Amino acid sequence: MGGGARRVGDLVLVVAAAVALSLVFGAAGIPSPALFGGLVAGLGRAVGLPRTVALPGPATTAGQAVIGVAMGSLIDVETLRAVAQNWLPVLLVTVATLALSLGAGLVLRLQPGISPVTGAFSMIAGGASGIIAMARDLGADERMVAVLQYLRVLLIVVLMPVAATVVYGASSGDGVGAVVDDGPGWPAGLAFTVGCALVGLAVGTLCRVPVPALLGPMLAAAVADVTGIGGGAEVPGAVQSAAFLVIGLQVGVSFTRESLRTIGRALPLALAVIGVLVVASAGLGAVLSATTGASLLDGYLATTPGGLYAVLATASDVGADVTFVLSVQVLRLFVMLLSAPLVAARLRRRSGS
Repeated sequence: MGGGARRVGDLVLVVAAAVALSLVFGAAGIPSPALFGGLVAGLGRAVGLPRTVALPGPATTAGQAVIGVAMGSLIDVETLRAVAQNWLPVLLVTVATLALSLGAGLVLRLQPGISPVTGAFSMIAGGASGIIAMARDLGADERMVAVLQYLRVLLIVVLMPVAATVVYGASSGDGVGAVVDDGPGWPAGLAFTVGCALVGLAVGTLCRVPVPALLGPMLAAAVADVTGIGGGAEVPGAVQSAAFLVIGLQVGVSFTRESLRTIGRALPLALAVIGVLVVASAGLGAVLSATTGASLLDGYLATTPGGLYAVLATASDVGADVTFVLSVQVLRLFVMLLSAPLVAARLRRRSGS
């Protein structure tokens, strides 16, 4: 078998393994199972065989663009209205969360082998999949970022329902459940995704937007949703899962045994920092509650640092104000992703000086 055919066969096998693992993780209720499945499959391939394998560049670009469109489509007029009603406290809490994340990243860089940019990106609270997708382009170690971002998300997903019921007195089943809106269907969703991805990538590249493959489509989708051009269309689930799978594989196949050892040494400190970040974010939730009149439960869910879809599912289940929670979470996601290139550039300048 020639070298080219061997590489294609190798890639097909690792993709198949990623799909299988994604199905298993999805059945187990793990957040972003496609991204996590791709990460684990790629990691296994990278450390198990001596030959390197890489994903085609266009596949990675397409994965970033789809994730950008999916995040941009979270913005709508109702979300903006909810933010506008309490814009100052919501904005201040969002900025405080960014400051907390950067402080946590500064602590994490005390661990040998972690650069300032990697430490900051590993602890940024919001848009985990987007942060992972742009990490390499902005000079961070995407492997460390992926592991620590999803470690935080997993901890939050496990602890959040317990905190909501034990600490805040909520009862599961108090809510009416999320309203299912299928929108105009998957053909319109596919057209919306392709259109926003192409337009966003072109405009982002032309305007020299940092990480244009992700931020360009994200902004294009947000504009389409707010103006009504999108007609309520969303990224089809299968397309979004495929994008997450690609990004997970891209990170996974770049692992080495040495990078795993570095991550393993960093885990004790990282767990401690994540714990402090979660508690501090709950404190910001109490501040948000006091300044907006929202309940303590709503404030906690709105400021929980990660796991957006799990947060919304919990909010719906326990009868929280889903619109308020979503508006704060989405604003934070946009602030984190749009500020990430500026943060990376500033930290690189400081570390180089």
